[in-house]
Amino acid sequence: MMTVNMFLRFVVVLCVVVAARVSYAVRHEFEIVTHLNRLNKPSMKSIKSPDGDIIDCVHISQQAAFEHPSLKNHKIQMRPSYHPEGNNFESMKVSSQNHQTITQLWHSNGKCEKGTIPIRRTKKEDILRASSIKKYGKKSSLHTVAQPNSVDLDLINQSGHQHAIAYVEGEFYGAKATMNVWDPQIQQSNEFSLSQIWLLGGSFASDLNSIEAGWQVSPDLYGDNNTRFFTYWTSDAYQATGCYNLLCSGFVQINNEIALGASISPISKYHGSQYDISVLIWKDPEQGNWWMQFGKGNVLGYWPGSLFSYLSESASMIQWGGEVVNSASDGQHTTTQMGSGHFPEEGFGKSSYFRNVQIVDGSNSLRAPKDIDTFTEQPNCYDVQTGKNDGWGSYIYYGGPGRNANCP
Repeated sequence: MMTVNMFLRFVVVLCVVVAARVSYAVRHEFEIVTHLNRLNKPSMKSIKSPDGDIIDCVHISQQAAFEHPSLKNHKIQMRPSYHPEGNNFESMKVSSQNHQTITQLWHSNGKCEKGTIPIRRTKKEDILRASSIKKYGKKSSLHTVAQPNSVDLDLINQSGHQHAIAYVEGEFYGAKATMNVWDPQIQQSNEFSLSQIWLLGGSFASDLNSIEAGWQVSPDLYGDNNTRFFTYWTSDAYQATGCYNLLCSGFVQINNEIALGASISPISKYHGSQYDISVLIWKDPEQGNWWMQFGKGNVLGYWPGSLFSYLSESASMIQWGGEVVNSASDGQHTTTQMGSGHFPEEGFGKSSYFRNVQIVDGSNSLRAPKDIDTFTEQPNCYDVQTGKNDGWGSYIYYGGPGRNANCP
């Protein structure tokens, strides 16, 4: 039978536990609100997108980029000093069906004025989907870049990231490609599927420098299965630096038309119309910044050279292709698709591609890469093929369905 003293001790312990939980909840809520205030800058106008996003038009000088320690006194560069020269395939039609402009959904409800930049507003539920506030907007630090020259299968299986890429090694000052856009099916919310260009420098251990851009479907990051234009950067192998889009300081945006992380439309259809986007990333030889262009003439902004160690000079590897997360939680391979969800041999209209694949050399010229190699961990799940012709220059077909009869 419980005595009065025992009962009182029980009540005290219960009160302490409840108080601790309340204190944690209050502290956690405060941290979320603080982080939201850090990300969501005061806007001059807000636009409601048909997909539920809110796009805030923020004065260019108020963006998060300048909170980076190396950018405290940074002067915004409104245009690059140099633009790469070379062959331009952008005016060529891939087919009679493929000549319409890809736009972002929020454009249908308004635009941001000059002097502002569009920023996708972060919501509380976005942060709550992340494993922690600190990790929101960041990739895992373990093997999110394909390692064609030093593959540790145990680590790959542990990380769950799989790739189908083409790559070149050497000394590069930029890269370009036009990629068709799809809406791959994702098996579960903690998985994603993306297609992008990687510009890499350093080792794959602790000091990797990476600049990345393309399109992705990521339910955990965005809360839906929309296909979205995105960027990423890191200077320490995804450990502490960098993030997606504008979810941390670093990337300086100057463009008022394209919102990083916003949905893009229309999407390619299997055996139907194909829609693609062009991405060009290059180093300004005068200022040392890495600039990015979306489509024809949409210079979005730049990553200051001071963010990086190896990439402050040049990139040593370029990769083009796809990446997915295979959580394999039930012991089977994920059914998350890469690209169109179909293998490269199916070709145009069915498979996903990169066309007009080019690099920027030391003379600031765009040219076709030499000695393209390919890499994939499990070709029966996701595969990659390369080729060349007069209409597309160097091209890549890649992707796959994930789990199938040959990929159990």
